[in-house]
This record gives sequence, C-alpha cells and structure tokens, in this order.
Amino acid sequence: MRTREIAIFGAAVLAGAIGGSLIGPGPAQAVARELIELQRDVTSILQGQKDLSTQTTQDHTVIKTLIGQSTDSVTRLASSVGSMQKSVQDVQANSGARLDTMSTQVQGLSDNLEEIKSRLGKLNQQLVDLQNSVQSMDAKISGSAPASAVGAATPTASSNPPANSAVAPPSGAPSADTLYSNGYRDLQSGKYDLANSEFQDYLKYYSKTDLASNAQFYIGEIAYKQKNYQQAVTEYDKVLNNYPKSFKLASALLQRGRAFIELGQKSSGIRDLREVVKRFPGSEEDRYARAKLRDLGVPVAATR
Repeated sequence: MRTREIAIFGAAVLAGAIGGSLIGPGPAQAVARELIELQRDVTSILQGQKDLSTQTTQDHTVIKTLIGQSTDSVTRLASSVGSMQKSVQDVQANSGARLDTMSTQVQGLSDNLEEIKSRLGKLNQQLVDLQNSVQSMDAKISGSAPASAVGAATPTASSNPPANSAVAPPSGAPSADTLYSNGYRDLQSGKYDLANSEFQDYLKYYSKTDLASNAQFYIGEIAYKQKNYQQAVTEYDKVLNNYPKSFKLASALLQRGRAFIELGQKSSGIRDLREVVKRFPGSEEDRYARAKLRDLGVPVAATR
C-alpha cells in the first residue's frame, strides 16, 4: 500500500513538473534534467521500500524460529519435571522393596557370621578332644594313670559326637557343612526348590546342629519368596517354638509378621512387629519393624 502511494506521489510530481515546463518559460533541457532526477529519486524510494519489506520478512522468520525454539525448551522442561515426579513416586513406591533388600543383605551377613562362629566352636571342641587324647596317650606311656582312669578317659574323646537326628545320613551323603552351604548358595541364586530340598535334608540328618534353626528359617524364607505366605507362617512358627535360643528368633518373628500382613491378617502382623521392637531393641530387625510400622501408619507401641 505504501509503495503504491509513493508511485502515485511520484507521478503527480512528474505531471506537475511537465505542466510547469509547458506553462513556464524555462528551457527544455532544465525541465528534462529535473525529470530525470525526480525519476531517480522515485526509483531509490521504491528500492528502499523493497529492502525494508525484505528485512521485515527476515526478522519475522527469525522471531518465529526463536518462538519455536522456546516452545521446544518449555516442552522438554515440562517432560523433565514429569519424569522427576514419576521418579519420586517410584522411589516412594519402592521404599518397601529397598527395605526388603536391605533386610535380606543383613540376614545374609548375620548368617555368615553365625556360620563362622559355629565352625570356630567346632574347631575349639576338636582342639579340646585332641588335648584329651594326647593327655590319655601320655598317661598310658608314662604308666602313671590307673587302668580305670584310662578307661574313663576313652569316652571323653567321643563325649561330643555329631548330634544327628534319629535318621542317620546314608552312605555318601554330603556333610552337614556341605549340605548347608549348598542350600544357602541355591537360595541366594533363586533356586528355591533345590534349596528347600537341601535344607529339608539338613534337618532330616543334622537336626541338632548349631545351624539347624537357620535351615528351618530358610525353609520359611523360601515359602515367603514363593508367596506361599500361610506355609511361611508355619515354618517361622517352627523356628520360634523349636529353637528358643536360635540366632534367628528376631528374624523369624519379623518375617512371620510380614507374612501375616501379606495374608491380610494385619492385627497379627502388627503384633509381631511390635514384639520385635520390644524384645530386640537396637537390632536390624528392630529398625526394619519400626519402618514397616510407619509405612502401615500405626504407632510403634500399642496404645495403653
């Protein structure tokens, strides 16, 4: 529109100049020169208008590009915020799973420590038996001990035989340590059926050893991991009832409470968790029980 107005204005000026030249007495050359200069000015104005229009178009394109980039940045930022919110929700949802993993790791460390203690106790007993045997041999050689004393010393060397159950292990059966280690390894690697069979054999042949209560506990753990919660409760009960001095009392009580909760028996589960807090303060089981009670939204101690 502006270009058209400039063209009309230039034409009007040109017409006026021509009219003036016809009316006035000025020479024809002067009129022609003015016409040429006027035409040049009009052409310059038109070119400037064209350049301005081109620059405006380019600026519009740049602004549009910047707006598009800003929109993309906002979209990416919104996506990042959404991802962060989802991550927070996942963390909250998986807090119980992480506590479960921590509990399993702690139990594994505790079991390793108990096994080491058991083996040290066996080594100490073997050392005592060896010393008794040496003393008996010295007495026989020196002839200083009467026959009755030597006879009395003989049972001492075997006064602590392996405390097997009524069922003796068959010929070629794995030793207690081998059977227990295999069961624990298979449990950790997720071979639950095989581990269950190995721990059952351990209890069948070595039910009175120091690690028998551990084997019973792990049978309960296998049932829990396989989501057979009612069977898990039964197996944990055996630990609590048959092994009152077991290292696994706190863990069995804690896990029984969790199994009750999975079965929908919330009141029984809360009772067991509170019992863990009461009987085993400061233990890993105590800390886990407190966290679980908080997750359930119930106070740690029963209301009096």
